Amino acid sequence: MIIVMKRDATGDMIQHAAEKVEKLGLKAHVIEGTERTVIAAIGDKREEMRESFETVTGVSKVVPILAPYKVASREVKPEPTLVKAGSLEVGNGKCGVIAGPCSVESEDQIVQTAKAVKAAGATALRGGAFKPRTSPYSFQGLKEDGLKMLATAREETGLAVVTEVVASEDVKLVAKYADVLQIGARNMQNYRLLEEVGRVDRAVLLKRGPSATIDELLLAAEYILNEGNSRVMLCERGIRTFESHTRFTLPLATVTYLHQKTHLPVVIDPSHGTGHASLVPDMCVASVAIGADGIIVEVHPEPDEAMSDGYQSLDLPTFAETMKRCRAVANAVGIQCGADV
Repeated sequence: MIIVMKRDATGDMIQHAAEKVEKLGLKAHVIEGTERTVIAAIGDKREEMRESFETVTGVSKVVPILAPYKVASREVKPEPTLVKAGSLEVGNGKCGVIAGPCSVESEDQIVQTAKAVKAAGATALRGGAFKPRTSPYSFQGLKEDGLKMLATAREETGLAVVTEVVASEDVKLVAKYADVLQIGARNMQNYRLLEEVGRVDRAVLLKRGPSATIDELLLAAEYILNEGNSRVMLCERGIRTFESHTRFTLPLATVTYLHQKTHLPVVIDPSHGTGHASLVPDMCVASVAIGADGIIVEVHPEPDEAMSDGYQSLDLPTFAETMKRCRAVANAVGIQCGADV
């Protein structure tokens, strides 16, 4: 259920209503909108709650949430959410640009890349320190040493760090170094991991699983939101289909559909979505044109020498040129893409 507070409801009234929700054995999520505050009451006692709140001071109305995903739904928060994490801003008219290598390989590599992508207009640095790989014999990442290198790159450039966490027991360690915790496609339905990142004060980038439906993605986000973390970004990184000309099929209609269903920002990953560096620039531009709230792009100083995903990584000059094209399109559709350069 949603408890819609009156426009002139005071902080004390809102707190009293939230406490009353908790006393009924439900979970209260206070969501402050631009015009009024609502309280999402999550639980099964809907009819009992409706009757209990009809006369509470400051309450305008009580309505049911029809969507299976409660806190993520636009029924709860009609206006889009802006997620901020250091230098990164994603959503509500701002298209964040996250760029960097698939894997952190050395301090020189990650610092060089960070300086180059910032100069081109990126607003955050990506890089994998923990790498979940299909083969146990593939490079698994530098782990904490890689996290320290990412932190050094942040000190050098001021860029927010986005990196993947692959296990519940690593969340606190990764959160010590990162500004945004990425949940990879393989872990989209690792519910214990989702709950754990929901309990830390870090923004979360949640990638769609390659065979997951949109509802499953939104319900995965709900696990994070339900633990109290409101800074969640959804990421479309392509799905498995019968096609073989690309690594995955990248459905850009996901952006428009999700914008209709949820207030959470939507980020596109054209690197994994296509799997071919030659296709990435055009898909970056198309993502901005369709209204994506962010793009996350694999960029490497020497893609041919990359320890992972070099075939889908842009080199530094190509990324800079791609950013020019993205900014031109962003200006045409009235949004901001990346940082001014």
